[in-house]
Amino acid sequence: MHSFVRSWQRIFALLIVVLMCIGCSKVPSVSYNPWKIISVPTDSNLLDISFTENPQHGYLVGSNATLLETNDGGYTWKPLTLELDEQKYRFDSISFVGKEGWIAGEPGLLLHTTDEGSSWSRIPLSEKLPGSPIAIKALAENTAEMATDVGAIYQTTDGGKNWKAKVESAVGVVRNIERSADGKYVAVSAKGNFYSTWEPGQNAWVPHNRNSSRRVENMGFADGGQLWMLARGGQIQFSDPTKPDEWQKAQYPEPSTSWGLLDLAYRTPNEVWIGGGSGNLLRSTDGGKTWEKDREVEEVAANLYKIVFLKPDQGFIIGDRGALLKYIPNPETTSPPEAT
Repeated sequence: MHSFVRSWQRIFALLIVVLMCIGCSKVPSVSYNPWKIISVPTDSNLLDISFTENPQHGYLVGSNATLLETNDGGYTWKPLTLELDEQKYRFDSISFVGKEGWIAGEPGLLLHTTDEGSSWSRIPLSEKLPGSPIAIKALAENTAEMATDVGAIYQTTDGGKNWKAKVESAVGVVRNIERSADGKYVAVSAKGNFYSTWEPGQNAWVPHNRNSSRRVENMGFADGGQLWMLARGGQIQFSDPTKPDEWQKAQYPEPSTSWGLLDLAYRTPNEVWIGGGSGNLLRSTDGGKTWEKDREVEEVAANLYKIVFLKPDQGFIIGDRGALLKYIPNPETTSPPEAT
């Protein structure tokens, strides 16, 4: 009887080893980790980040009306509280151009500042507005573009007093919506079943079926205007640069694992970073052909769902439960500024 038990114990141990090996990633490691874990004074989910004309002065926004401010480039953050009503707000998006900034949130919230965030005023929104604002982009003085969670897009050129619809028909509830530098949009449906595109001059969104059985997780634009798509099961695809309606062959940057991929961002035209579940972070230095893994970030117990590069040497990764990473161009020589 004892030998029978021991045999089963050996088999069970062997199965554990096999399963562990199956989960092992064979992706090579990056030569160094350029990301510094930043401590922030909140456990709320962080959702967006933006800096004023001063590269040392920026803001983080998130759930539970979270608003954090930095004056040292993102090394330290302090919480701010805005005087709002008792509604429980979620700050989805923040954007600055110069000293002028905007915050878009749910339900039905839009805030505006002209003094780098020293004071914020609430912009009244029409009760007929389709959906709640979830994305805002400051474009120039008094000029911003706002998108809602059902794909309505509006623009103001007078500091928020009046808004003009850029696309009249909504697309339905969206999982996420992204804007390119030249004003194009891509939106993923709430269930990831399809995606839609819109560009200036069109009077309606153009729907597209997903091109595989895998549900779409997120989409966005490359610097050259290409679309990228992240789908369930760790799949990534890029649109054909010469045929925008066609897609290149699907890739699996980390085929031996099942980590979900959540967001992608370009640091340079060739250097691409992808964030995912459980601190998963991957980098490509050849535009997405081959991939490396940043294993030092795996200790971050959070899903890395937003990557932002404001400039090639200024980047942040945002995750749930207050997770924040700051890009350090040269960790060997760069250190936080001394406290004053």
